[in-house]
Amino acid sequence: MKKVEETTKITEEQLETIRDHQQKLSKTVTNIGFLETQKHGLLHEYAGLVDDIEKYKLELEKEYGAININIEDGSYTVIEKED
Repeated sequence: MKKVEETTKITEEQLETIRDHQQKLSKTVTNIGFLETQKHGLLHEYAGLVDDIEKYKLELEKEYGAININIEDGSYTVIEKED
């Protein structure tokens, strides 16, 4: 005669709570991945903008020399070089 083992289970409510937690955890991990991807793209965009700004500064410096520009009205002052 074979011995039949009983299967003991948690309640349906407990199982539903576990499933809910797993679903929320999975969704959160997915959202973190999405945000990290956006962050990565924005960091590349930022680096490109900084590069563009530096290149433009060099263009302006070739034309005007070393200056500080007031971005409100476009006026500038010459940066005096120390000897």
